[in-house]
Amino acid sequence: MKKLLLTAVAMMLVVTSFAQEKKMFTPADAAGVNREIRTKGKSYNWLADTDKYLFTEKNELKYQTPGEKSSHVMLTLDDFNAIAKDNGFEEFKMLPYITWTNENTGYFTNRENDGSTSLIIFNLSQQLMTKITTVPAEAENQTLNQATMCIAYTIDNDLYIANGKKQIRVTKNPEHVIAGQSVHRNEFAIDGGIFWSPDGSKLAYYSMDERMVTDYPLVDITTRIATEKAIKYPMAGMTSHIVKLHVYNVNKKKDVIMKTGEPEEHYLTAITWNNDNEKIYIGILNRGQDTLNFNEYNALNGKFIKTVFHDEDAQYVEPQGPAHFLPGSTNEFVWLAQRDGYYHLWLHNTETLEAREIEKGDYVVTEFNGFDGNGNAYYTSTEVSPLQRHVYKVNLQNGEKVQITKKHGTHRVVPSKSGKFFLDFYTSTDVPWAIDIQDEKGRLFAPLYLAENPIKDYNIGVTEIDSIKAEDGQLLYTRIIKPYNFDENEKYPVVVYVYGGPHAQLITDSWTAGAGIYLNYLAQEGFIVFTVDNRGSADRGEAFEQVIHRQCGQMEMHDQMTGIEYLKTKPYVDPERIGSDGWSYGGFMSTSLKINYPETFKVSVAGGPVINWKYYEIMYGERYMDTPQENPEGYELTALDNKTDKLEGKLLIIHCSTDPTVVWQHSLSFLENAIHNQKQMDYFVYPGHDHNVYGKDRAHLITKITEYFKNNL
Repeated sequence: MKKLLLTAVAMMLVVTSFAQEKKMFTPADAAGVNREIRTKGKSYNWLADTDKYLFTEKNELKYQTPGEKSSHVMLTLDDFNAIAKDNGFEEFKMLPYITWTNENTGYFTNRENDGSTSLIIFNLSQQLMTKITTVPAEAENQTLNQATMCIAYTIDNDLYIANGKKQIRVTKNPEHVIAGQSVHRNEFAIDGGIFWSPDGSKLAYYSMDERMVTDYPLVDITTRIATEKAIKYPMAGMTSHIVKLHVYNVNKKKDVIMKTGEPEEHYLTAITWNNDNEKIYIGILNRGQDTLNFNEYNALNGKFIKTVFHDEDAQYVEPQGPAHFLPGSTNEFVWLAQRDGYYHLWLHNTETLEAREIEKGDYVVTEFNGFDGNGNAYYTSTEVSPLQRHVYKVNLQNGEKVQITKKHGTHRVVPSKSGKFFLDFYTSTDVPWAIDIQDEKGRLFAPLYLAENPIKDYNIGVTEIDSIKAEDGQLLYTRIIKPYNFDENEKYPVVVYVYGGPHAQLITDSWTAGAGIYLNYLAQEGFIVFTVDNRGSADRGEAFEQVIHRQCGQMEMHDQMTGIEYLKTKPYVDPERIGSDGWSYGGFMSTSLKINYPETFKVSVAGGPVINWKYYEIMYGERYMDTPQENPEGYELTALDNKTDKLEGKLLIIHCSTDPTVVWQHSLSFLENAIHNQKQMDYFVYPGHDHNVYGKDRAHLITKITEYFKNNL
């Protein structure tokens, strides 16, 4: 692969004689505190079911049709406030974001003085503004049904519905029984627990019983005598929580539980309503995560109807979200599945039980983007390059495909209702953020917005993207960031920044090549910053990702060492001064590299590291490692708290005291083993922080890491 050199107008700057006039990043900049160096976006959207696009300029809401030379004012802040006053509302300081249901009517939410949130209907032609309902200040997980304008929400463990002036309490749960929230620790593409039927007559919701799960103690040091804050944390191989799916009939006030069967320690995923509002679908994933049954249930009585399809995999099956029923259909839906080595779109029929792959190839579909009214589906994939994301439309009947986005980079599109035009939101290595209009054949119709380079006034080094080959021949992408004052005749210390685990890709064709400010700050401080996306990382297909199964960290380390050999071919790299840095899975990798290759890694920093997978939660941990009972050899091989006798050189482990994801026990067990083996190491704790350090304290973390490398590397 030809090396990609990122330069000039984009994020990179070739050093010139006046480079000293440029600004230097600070730890606060690297921590994201400085808003001035964040990319500034702009909001565009389609006006309901039209081909008119909306945007706001200087307190005016405007619209324009593609091809028109000028825009039209739809609504000004003064006009809006006049309507508000006439309808008994207080003055608004700015135009709210209105979701338009047609050309004249929309709705928005407004935070009241008491902290509650009101849902307000706005009609432009009739000059009306009407408060529909209000939810309390403590409400969370708010989910609106547009058909009825009812809002489901949770307070503590219980589920409620705001229906006009009524607040309906759906559940009265005991402690540790939770309704309407995400379950299974947000695994399996689960990011919510409330599912309205299309017509709003029924509300499906998760109920999670955690009473049988072991309490795990977190310590609150803000009280005079420290107190325990226990969380429910099911570790690999231990008892899990029990999840059920309920359906509440809003009109009849009747609640039924879907009869999902035994054993109860399974995962309920991919909740999907049929367009008929009477059938609901659940992806039943077994605890071993190697078989998935997509089942149909009667939402009125909870009875099982049939299994629509069955998937299984020798390693694991990982559902990617709900089914997507075709508009107006009650028997056909699109499903994203990895059945031939890559995630692709499949068209399923609930009546015939037939399934057909809509598109195929050696690439990954990363997202389903919806339908138009012309029989086409839209999706995002890696077809052009694993580094890029492009959007395609494909005809569901004949498979004819059109690439909508053409410019290199990472794209997201929003089609107009007619499907004739697309708003294309994208970023790339030379574009911070931009918005274009494309036509239905993927031709650029008009550029709408281009963000300024927010770091043009800073000293930025050159970034290079390249590729190397893993031991099985697969391409691995690499990224090198050089100091802004780079001298090819000098030899530089290297910080290898690593994550390495599933669900992440560090190197992309996006602004700063995915590196962000932190890694550019490290480069500014005099380091070569190197990253390789090893096997096991995201969006490269089944063989690439599942190679880690039952042996997390092993193949990843092999690929990282392949990257080290590549680094050593660079004349400007000092092979005696190589360090590593990573957090979470990256902390596990950084510690693993330090333990297994002490002759290579002189200095390592590991934040929130997984040290022994037996201490990790079951949903994620058992997918990749199985249980400790099923895979004792793998757990022994990957454990780090029994290998500190190999520790040499400098290692700094950082952990947050109330981390609910990688619990503190991980790094403490490593520290204890190091003491028993008379091994010296450095250790730092951030009290009261969770799985990472955010806010103003993050600048302290970045300073801590940077100074550690400066002092020891």
